[in-house]
Formats: sequence, C-alpha cells, structure tokens
Amino acid sequence: MRYPMRRVGRTTTLITSIAVALAALTGCGSSENAAARDGGDSAASGKFPVTIDSALGKAVIEEQPERVVTLGTGSAGTSIALGVIPVGMEEYPWGSDETGYLPWIHEAVTEAGGTLPEQFTGGTELDVEALVGLDPDVILAPWSGITRNQFDILSDIAPTVAYPELPWTIAWDEQIRTIGKALGKPRKAEAAIDRINARFAEVTEENPQFGENTFVYTYTTGPGTLGVFLPEEQRVAMLTKMGLKLDPVVKTLPEAEGTASSVLGLENADTIGNADLMFTFHMDEKTRRQVESQPLYAQIPAVERGSVVAARDHSFVTASSIINPLTVPWAIDRYVPLINKAIERAR
Repeated sequence: MRYPMRRVGRTTTLITSIAVALAALTGCGSSENAAARDGGDSAASGKFPVTIDSALGKAVIEEQPERVVTLGTGSAGTSIALGVIPVGMEEYPWGSDETGYLPWIHEAVTEAGGTLPEQFTGGTELDVEALVGLDPDVILAPWSGITRNQFDILSDIAPTVAYPELPWTIAWDEQIRTIGKALGKPRKAEAAIDRINARFAEVTEENPQFGENTFVYTYTTGPGTLGVFLPEEQRVAMLTKMGLKLDPVVKTLPEAEGTASSVLGLENADTIGNADLMFTFHMDEKTRRQVESQPLYAQIPAVERGSVVAARDHSFVTASSIINPLTVPWAIDRYVPLINKAIERAR
C-alpha cells in the first residue's frame, strides 16, 4: 500500500511522509504537440541546455524534453499544468479513484484529449525496467525519496532531477519552478504560482471567519501515538494560505529528524489543547476506530466538541496534502465546506 505520508519526509518515513486554468492542457507530450501548446514560445521562455543541482547530483538537460517521466509526488500534475503530459508516472494507488489514477490527473488529461501516463511501481521497488521502456528524455523526482543508488541508475537512463536537500522535502513553489526550468517553461511556472496564490487569496477574502480560528494538523500511526505537522509542511501551508491561523504552539515543537513534523505521543495531547480546529486523517477505518476509542484522544478539546476535519476520502486527503496547479482547485472546492462545518462546531 502507498501512503499519503510518503511526502514530507514521509514523516518518520511513513508518516513519519490554481486555481490554474486548464486551458494550457491541449496536447499529450510530444514535441509537435508541445510546440502547438506553447504557441512557439519555448525558446523565449526557457533556454537549453539547463543544469539543475540536487542533493544527489546534477541533471544536465541538453534540449527541451519531449518524453517526461515523473517519480514521487506532485511532479506529474505540475508537468501537465505546464503543458507536458508525462509518458509515465509513479503509481499512487492509495489516493487513486476507480479510474486507477489520481482524479485530478485523470480529469486534466482527459479534458486535454491526451494520453494518460503509463503508471509503474516506485519507492523501494522502483520498476527500472518500466522506466527504460518509456525511453524518457528527463526524469522528474524533486519531491521523492529516491536513493543515491537509484539516482545513479536513473541518471544512466535520462537526466534525473532529485530533491534539493532531503528526501521528500521541497517547498511547493520551488517544486513548480524546478519543473518549469527542466521543461523550458519558467514563465509558465511563475504564472502557475501566481494563480495558486490568487486562488488562496480569494478563499481568504470569501471566508473571513477562517482568520478567527486556530488549528493543528495531527497524524497517528496507531494507538498511543500522536504527531503534529509543522508550518512548512504542505498540508499545513495549504490551510494557512487559506487564512486559518496555525496554533502558535506548533512553532515551538521540535522537528523529528528528516521530517516536517513533531512527534508528541498521545500522553502529551494537552500540548495542542488550545487549537480551535484539528485536522487529521486515518489510513483506514480500523485505525480510525482504534485511535478514536482512546480516552486521551477523545479528551482533546477539538475532538470533544467535534471541530475536527478528518476526511475519509483518500483522494481528497492526498490532494489536500499537495500544493500544485491541479490539486489546489480540486481540493479547495471540497475543503471549504468541511472547514466551515468544523468552525460551526468550535463555537
């Protein structure tokens, strides 16, 4: 099973991890289609060769890629939003719907009339043979957990863009800029970032009550556990950019090594007792029942009054954990009603 925590350092490796107009999506990734989508502006918007540094090494991309393969989280959606549908992408079954794809990926590619990317196994069981068969010009993995050994193997297949510092750690806007640079579309990347910020600003303006409420975003790995996502984690950033106020205590919590979270333990649940709202998710219904049956968990003030947002839809949990041009509009439409319901219960 794939887990939504595979990002953010996979928080403790497992947990422990735009509103963009889709009018740009009008082709399926070939050089001919890419030129049509760009209106011939590729030379003006990005020059090649380009070199992108990462924690694992350099990616030297000699010319504008035609065949893109993505690993990890978020890169496929960003690439599609910038006008290049990947020929292949790492599968993500936990967040996929009945189509077998992440719904915002399926919707965008279908709307564009393009060909859905071929999906393959990633992570520790990375299907290298599948990647070779896709004949990529570039492999995008800026928000992933690829190892140095995997990077070396992948770099023999095509220039590979890895994470800037630590596995599963990259700022959302940096990821978009990195992909824009790799695809020769830096101006489109900046425009996508601007649209995302504008959409967040609209939500803030339309929902002034958000700014009157504090929140924490927690996770559990089973009975007795409790962790809190820190400010730089993308699912927290999505909420703060919509106007909600992160409980000040979160900024004082120590970060677990290599993650964007702090491990409290359920015995310290009172640490987050002042937050008006609590956001969380559970891997499955069995885990949910186990967690919610614990007296210490039930005594958390937000849990007692029901001001908790704990979505059951895996696709939504995944989308609301990623800030990119496709996930933000998809998630916001579903998020706002849930947040307002929790605010009503917090009063």
